[in-house]
This record gives sequence, structure tokens and C-alpha cells, in this order.
Amino acid sequence: MFYIVKWQRFRLFAIFGLILTFLISCTTLSPNLNTQEIKFWTIQLQPQFTNYFNQLITDFETDNPDLSVRWIDIPWSMMEKKIQSAILTNTLPDVVNLNSSFTYLLTETNAWLNLDTILSDSVKNQYLPNFWQASQINGKSFGIPWYATTNITIYNSQLFQQAELEQPPKNYSELAEVAKQIKEKTDKYAFFISFLPEELSEVLESFGKMGVTLIDVDGNAAFNTPTGQAVFKYWVDLYQDGLLPKEVLTKGSQAGIDLYQAGEIAMLFSGSEVIGVISEDTPEIGQVSKPVSQITGETGKKSMMLMNLAISSNTKLPDQALKFALFITNNQNQTAFTQETNVLPSITQTLENSYFQNLPSNASTQDKARIISANQMLKAEVLLPTVKNLNELKQIISQNLQAAMLAEKTVEQAIADAAFEWDNL
Repeated sequence: MFYIVKWQRFRLFAIFGLILTFLISCTTLSPNLNTQEIKFWTIQLQPQFTNYFNQLITDFETDNPDLSVRWIDIPWSMMEKKIQSAILTNTLPDVVNLNSSFTYLLTETNAWLNLDTILSDSVKNQYLPNFWQASQINGKSFGIPWYATTNITIYNSQLFQQAELEQPPKNYSELAEVAKQIKEKTDKYAFFISFLPEELSEVLESFGKMGVTLIDVDGNAAFNTPTGQAVFKYWVDLYQDGLLPKEVLTKGSQAGIDLYQAGEIAMLFSGSEVIGVISEDTPEIGQVSKPVSQITGETGKKSMMLMNLAISSNTKLPDQALKFALFITNNQNQTAFTQETNVLPSITQTLENSYFQNLPSNASTQDKARIISANQMLKAEVLLPTVKNLNELKQIISQNLQAAMLAEKTVEQAIADAAFEWDNL
């Protein structure tokens, strides 16, 4: 009898405890039941910047207790296909990080929120005009500019002295002359540029800098022109005259960095952050390295790669998603992010910060490179065409350009074949 009474009393307390636990848990979780979740995708920012984004999201959620953010970071190689799939299945997250290499996805206008309908001009005007324009399709705004990268020229002043050159080239015409003189005086190469299809962006950008439109408004090849042939011939002549390393046909941009660090080439076309790597890995090369503005053509154009943020047209939280995107790209957060990552901001106020405009009294080479990069941003452009099959375009031009470089085709035949192949994809 005592055992039964004791067991019944235990059951009573146990039931009471469960009820109390349930009530407490309901009280604790009730605010979360009312929280609205923003889904956010980025491109390959983990694990290097995980702490930064975790803190950014925490700050946003603290300021907006009715909102939570679910952040998913996707590897670069998977992002384009993942977005394409999400567009087809109407499963886009609320806020998506896009890159200028696949800006064509913004042409899927039914997939994205037209920001012109919900953003005032005063907000748009906070961003660099050329950045905002690069995030538009047919004059309509579908992306909020976030951050950018741009190449500069890093040159080995010691090799330039040996070649009896006083200053580095500013444009492609000067580059060809400098390449010839460096080879004659030092028996080294002036620079490295990859002609591999997957790394052809810099070569494609050279067409725009030299005044060539690659693709017309109807999506057809526009490069088979006298000016386009001149650009083909420019690269073919450099290679056939022995002024480019043989490896440009078989190796990527990392080979260029390796050659520069080995003192085998006199110039490197890369981002300013590479100077830090050079100085750390090869201090003797770092000490003689100097930065100047990137090579351009007769147009004076400078290239950039742009990251932006787009909002799904199917989002159930358009105002909240926009609020989060503007929070990510505001002056305070861009200032913090660009200084941590060595990228360049899209907000005019951030770019005007002394960090991007004024050299410290004890300025390092990397400080100088950052200022040069920042100054390029005011007129930089995305020079890669906004086309769906950009990788196919790279493949077609790479194959035909290499065929001409190897004397398997004439320049005229190579460029004609490239235009035909593109138009008949």
C-alpha cells in the first residue's frame, strides 16, 4: 500500500513538473513564434568571414527583434547553378548575393524585385552611380551594389631599372613597347596573362578597353570588326614575337604570381591584396614592388568585378528583405567589411573615408595600392558582357585566339570562326 501511494504521489509530481516545464517553454518560445525569417545567400565567404557575418546578423536581429536571418554560404562553383535552379522552382531566398560574372541572371526580371518601385532616389544616390548602373538591366534596378574588386599593375622597379625604363606602361600600346624592351634588356618577360577559357576574363576585358563591343543588344557577336581583329592581332603578335611566356596557353593566373615572385616577369596585373602576399612570401620582391593604375586602352576604361544583392520577387517580406540588404550595404557596415576583406565599397561616403583617400605618413606599398584601387572606382565598369553563356563565349574566343597564336589559323579566320560559333550556339 505504501508503495502504491508513493508511486501515485510521484506520478502527480511528475505530471505537475511536465505541465510546468511546458508552460515555461511556451512562455520562452512565444516571441520566436512571431519572428519572421529572412533567408540570405552569399558566395564563398565562409569560413574566413564567418565571425563578421555572424556579428552582422546579430546586430541586425538586435535592432529588429521581430526578424531573424538564416544565412547560407554557397561555394563559388555551385552558386550560379543553384540560383538558376531556384529561379526555375520559385524557391529563391529573400536576399541573394550575385556576381558580375553572372549578372545575366538579373535579366530574369520576373524573378527579382524591381527596386525602382520601392527605393527613393535619395537612397540610390548614396551609391556610386557607375556601380548602381552596373546593377541595372534595361534601365531598371534589380540589384543593390555591395562591394567590388579591381586590378592594378604591380611592377618590379628593379627589373624596370635594368631594362632602362623610367615608368610602367599606362595602356596597351605602351605595354607592347615595354614588353619588347624588357625582353631585349633583361631576357625576362614583362607580364603574364592567362588564355585558359576559365580565366579569360582579363583578356575579354581588354576588348572593351580597346573599344570593342563583344556582344550586341540582340545577343549576337559584335567583335568581328576591324577593331576586333586588331585586338586579336595584338595578342597574337605578342605571343608569336616571344614576348609572352609559353605557359599563358596552359596555366592560370597563379602561374603569373609565381613567376612574379620568382623575379621572372616584371609586372603583375592583380588586386591590391596580392602585394601583402608577395611581401610576406618573397620580401626581396616585395621591397622592389610598386603599384600603379591598371592598364587600359584608347577608351581609358577601367574594369571591375562587382558583387550586388538582389531581392526575390516572390519574397513574402519585401520591406524586411530590403531593410536587411540596405543594412548590409550601409556606410558603417561597408566600412567594417571593406577594411577586413581588402575589397572596395559601393557607397560614396565609405569611399570618401580617409582609409581609401589619404596615405598615412608611414604608408606601406599595400596602403598605396589601396588608394590607387579606390581612385579607379569612380569610373570603373563591368566590362564582361551580360550574357547567359559567358563561359561558352570564353571557350570560343580562347580556342580561336589560341589557334591564331599557334599559327593554326589566321587572325581573320580565327575571329570569323569565333563569331560564327557564338551566333550558332
